[in-house]
Amino acid sequence: MQRKINIFIFLFWIAVIGINAQVSDEMQIPSKIYSDRITDQDGNPLSGIQVRVRGKGISTFTDSNGEFSINAKNGDIIILSKNGRRINTYRLDGSIYYEVEDESDQVASQKNEKKSMRSISKRTRTNSTVQFKTALDSAIYYKNKNSIQSVDFVANALNFASGNNQISQSYIVLGDVYMNLKQYDLAVSNYKIAVDNSKNNNYELKLAKAFLLNNEYQKSEDKYNTLLKKRGLTTIQKVEIYEGLGDVYTRLNQHKNALNQYRTALTLNKRTSNINKTPNLNAKVSSAFEAIGETEKAEGYLLRSQTSVVKQSPQKSVIESQRAADFYSRNKNVAKEVKLRQEIVKNLVEADVDEVFEGNQGISLSKPKAKLDLGNAYLKQQNFKEAIPILEESAAEAEITDDIETQKNAVQKLSEAYVFLGNDEKALSNYKKYVVLVDAIYKQKENEINEAVSLSKDLSTKQNRITSLEKDRELSESKLQLYKTENQLTVENDKRQKTIIYALLAGLILLLLSLFWMLRSNKQRRLANNLLSLKSLRTQMNPHFIFNALNSVNSFIAQNDERTANRYLTDFSTLMRSVLENSEEDFIPLEKEVELLDLYLKLEHSRFKDKFDYEFLVDDTIELSLFQIPPMLLQPYVENAVWHGLRYKKEKGFLKVQLLKKDKETLLIEISDNGIGRKKSKELKTDYQKKKKSKGMQNIKQRIAILNKMYKDKVDVFIEDMYDDETGTKVVLTLKKD
Repeated sequence: MQRKINIFIFLFWIAVIGINAQVSDEMQIPSKIYSDRITDQDGNPLSGIQVRVRGKGISTFTDSNGEFSINAKNGDIIILSKNGRRINTYRLDGSIYYEVEDESDQVASQKNEKKSMRSISKRTRTNSTVQFKTALDSAIYYKNKNSIQSVDFVANALNFASGNNQISQSYIVLGDVYMNLKQYDLAVSNYKIAVDNSKNNNYELKLAKAFLLNNEYQKSEDKYNTLLKKRGLTTIQKVEIYEGLGDVYTRLNQHKNALNQYRTALTLNKRTSNINKTPNLNAKVSSAFEAIGETEKAEGYLLRSQTSVVKQSPQKSVIESQRAADFYSRNKNVAKEVKLRQEIVKNLVEADVDEVFEGNQGISLSKPKAKLDLGNAYLKQQNFKEAIPILEESAAEAEITDDIETQKNAVQKLSEAYVFLGNDEKALSNYKKYVVLVDAIYKQKENEINEAVSLSKDLSTKQNRITSLEKDRELSESKLQLYKTENQLTVENDKRQKTIIYALLAGLILLLLSLFWMLRSNKQRRLANNLLSLKSLRTQMNPHFIFNALNSVNSFIAQNDERTANRYLTDFSTLMRSVLENSEEDFIPLEKEVELLDLYLKLEHSRFKDKFDYEFLVDDTIELSLFQIPPMLLQPYVENAVWHGLRYKKEKGFLKVQLLKKDKETLLIEISDNGIGRKKSKELKTDYQKKKKSKGMQNIKQRIAILNKMYKDKVDVFIEDMYDDETGTKVVLTLKKD
């Protein structure tokens, strides 16, 4: 009996405190990854350049954008080579940016291939060109490190820009900055300016990708197809186009079309030296096959992807093994998943790296995260002997590296493992750690939201400044044209007037843009506040319900009715799991809410059998899967009916819950009882109860109000007395499909 009481207390802890665990899974993890970009002197990216760290046996290759990422630190020697021939060598000191010239560029440049190329070009003709080059190279250097500083350097570069090519280069860097910040709408607008000033295929490829990430799929597809019709495309560019089309069709759930594009890209890539692209394409082909249900072919391409990176580096091998392990996890092949995750941990330990990162796909894996994944796989096999030690290692290492998210997940899994083994003391100890970590992450995410809003404002101001500079530059050029010849004085006067008008219009546009960004920032802040309010209300709502429901368990334990208490506790645990699973969602399928409500009614009826009977009716014509409802919305009304209406009735009462179809888009949910009524219930309340507001009903009203603001009046509730003598209560809830 004592053991059951201990389990009951532990479940109570989980149910009450666990609701707070509503935080994002994406956390920024400190790393030692050094990233850079290699271009020729015209700013065109160079692919296939081998990059390695002297004395470490670590190497990689630049991608089609000339970018690479490698595990290095200040003081390391970086060696660049192509086709086995060294091109450049430099030491990382955190302050310089190098460019490397492709040997296939111009014949006149071949004599300088072995020389280091600083950010300031030695072959510039004018001082303004030197200043432009300096500012632009600085913008490129800070592009992945400090976005605000990079935007400032772009603005400086535009001050000295002359000619469409330099203007285009500046806006390309600005678009890259916004791509890194995932502000794809701004990236699109800046890439458009770059493409308008220079019809460069690589720039158009960037624009097509930005359209894709900004969810403008039709524009992205059109841009890629337009590029395919161009002459003079390199094979690497064709690979990028077909891969991009595959990504568009994947987003549109046209997986067969996506598969054809990825396979075409994979075939073309075999003709290039860009071996770095092969595993990514194999992985995408695998995902397409998996999406259409051909898992055996999907597995085959994953194995090809693993094989293709074995000779490249342990880090790439780890990334591909992680993809394969996730595949086996999704397809419930636990044995293969465990084997792969064991190899991943072993490779990370032997390579002595804290984290591996794949830049193109945004995949990263730290040593603590790898051990957490392995521990989860062991838990699927119920291999607690292996799972617990590896999870403890994961939690300890994550604490050292300040990886709060991984540490939180590790101690949570440890708590669940000890619950299964019956070790309540260790289970509770780990769960207390979990609660502390959840609070830390929650505060961290609040700070991130505020920082994101602040960063958005700063970037908006700087973007407006750049727009103003561009207008000023255009205005200056127009003024210079006015003084070219006195023979066209009249025509030039007309142009001056037009220029002034355009400048005024530009000023008006700037004001409107500033107002737009201000309104957008306020809207984002209001959305963030609404989300935080909903989290807070859900945090209050679920403990309120849990405390009321647990009274029944307490009653059975007090009566020494062990069998009933045990059966009730089993049903209660099932209900709690479902409540916790849905606690992070604003809406869940109506069929899930119906299942939860039916289980709750069963639990309440088991306690108050002599107080009421109930009936739960659902119209057969209703397709429950088509409707969404906020979780735990109906339960408080049913709870009020039982606890405040039927419980105090002398004779046996009746509770009726029914779902009726009003029309194709609307449902009516009626909860009616023949209890003592709202007026009599208020009279029976004690003075303490009269002073204390009902948390459940108050929170429900606030949740409905916030959700209706966010989702345009989706839910409506009306409460009325059923009979003339004011006995009985009826709640009518209107639920819309969209």
